[in-house]
Amino acid sequence: MQPTSHRADGVPAPLQVALKQVSKRFGQTAALSDVSLQGVGGSIHAITGENGAGKSTLMKLLAGVYRPDSGSLSLNGRDLHLASPAQARAAGISTVFQELALAPNLSAAESLALGREPARFGLLKHRAMHDAAAAVLSQVGLQLDSHRLCGSLSIAEQQLLEIAKGIAADAHIFIFDEPTAALNRAETDRLEQLIKALAAQGKLIFYISHRLEEIFRFCDTVTILKDGQLVCTKPITELTRDSLINLTVGRQIQSLFPPRSNTVAVTPALEVRQLQLYPDKPAVRFTLRRGEIVGIAGMEGQGQRELMRTLAGEHRSVHKDVWHSSTPGSASPLAQDGSSQATVRRGLALIPEDRKGEGLYLSMPVQDNLMLGLLRRLGLTRRAPRDTALLQQLMQRMQLRGAAGVAVGALSGGNQQKVMLGRWLASGADTLLIEQPTRGVDVGAKYEIYQLLREYVAQGGAVLTVSGDLLELIGLCDRILVMRQGEIVAQIDAADATEEKLIALALQDLPATSSPIAEEALN
Repeated sequence: MQPTSHRADGVPAPLQVALKQVSKRFGQTAALSDVSLQGVGGSIHAITGENGAGKSTLMKLLAGVYRPDSGSLSLNGRDLHLASPAQARAAGISTVFQELALAPNLSAAESLALGREPARFGLLKHRAMHDAAAAVLSQVGLQLDSHRLCGSLSIAEQQLLEIAKGIAADAHIFIFDEPTAALNRAETDRLEQLIKALAAQGKLIFYISHRLEEIFRFCDTVTILKDGQLVCTKPITELTRDSLINLTVGRQIQSLFPPRSNTVAVTPALEVRQLQLYPDKPAVRFTLRRGEIVGIAGMEGQGQRELMRTLAGEHRSVHKDVWHSSTPGSASPLAQDGSSQATVRRGLALIPEDRKGEGLYLSMPVQDNLMLGLLRRLGLTRRAPRDTALLQQLMQRMQLRGAAGVAVGALSGGNQQKVMLGRWLASGADTLLIEQPTRGVDVGAKYEIYQLLREYVAQGGAVLTVSGDLLELIGLCDRILVMRQGEIVAQIDAADATEEKLIALALQDLPATSSPIAEEALN
């Protein structure tokens, strides 16, 4: 039940949460220093700042994950002591963490009901559990069989399921940590409707995000943290995009995206002559050239992931006629049944969206994760090289100075992404396939990653990237391909693209006899 207090006239007072001068240390590191924050029911309150600023730590105090070393928490003027996440949930606080924590062997319905399972005489009421799950899944717009195991769900589906858990528990304080990182535009629109409906019911929403467009679109109040300290809390109406960036990173960024090259890219790096991903769909055709960044747009689940993974040698296709050129005149076909190891040896490298699950060895230090790139051309019997000069060069280029011996798992999301990129730069890979290049990355680190990618293609590299952030595709890329139902249905110069154009192309109904646009237009 939602805790309420009443004014003298008997009208319920808005929910109020306060964190007063809270501090938290981890060893010698001060994650938070005397930070104060107030939230009021009916508000959507953004918490932002660079990676490592203390945003998640602050919210984890309210979620019962951590206890403050000093300072206090209160709810409606009463002290709030949370020794565990279970106590926070009992107090009506629901958290959707960026690092999803669903048990893969539980069904969607079991995950939603976990700890609140409907039972009679000690026996689980399966039908009631699945009926309740179906209702709440429908509420969040997730068309999902409640019997599906969580381990079989996509990252976007898992994210929406976590959101559904808080709604199912009827929480009155919601903490969302980068909730749209794995969502497409339609799912993000649905989330906006959900959180605004929750706020209209008097719920308090804390919204941790790096995405400036969402902060201005969703939120009414913004709290900015930097290096574990409070910068300011302001109404969104008092801020502009530029002023928010300046307060967040502590310096001016004239443009988030580096300028595109004026040189016309002509040398092919990857010629996708005929790549049939599905038996009942036409083949995909396009050319990626050296010196350019090409983006792939489309709604979630339209074949973007399958395309990238097939090019990387991780998925088999119905038919594959793809040619790779390391240098002009060196074109040769990729094997139909080529493995990911063979593809890497050719000079194509995949940077996956799930950097922690697929990309990095979290317990190993930064230097070892970077140096793994040198193993690309070595056999199993060769001794692993250790190039100190190259390591120092990469550390400086990635702006990771002083972190060589630090475990990768202890780094911020932005620095982890830079380590993955640095590994493939060390390998000498000439073509990068990148899924979600800046997912969960703060605005300062995004700028650095975009610069690194522009430098890479300026030196003769080629980048093919998939992103759910349309503004990122428009600002970062030279050309954008649009995928729908396993086909490339359009191409547009990024300089001429808008969000509205890309969405219209992604959603436009296909005629019965449709086919990809003319091959000469793609090439």
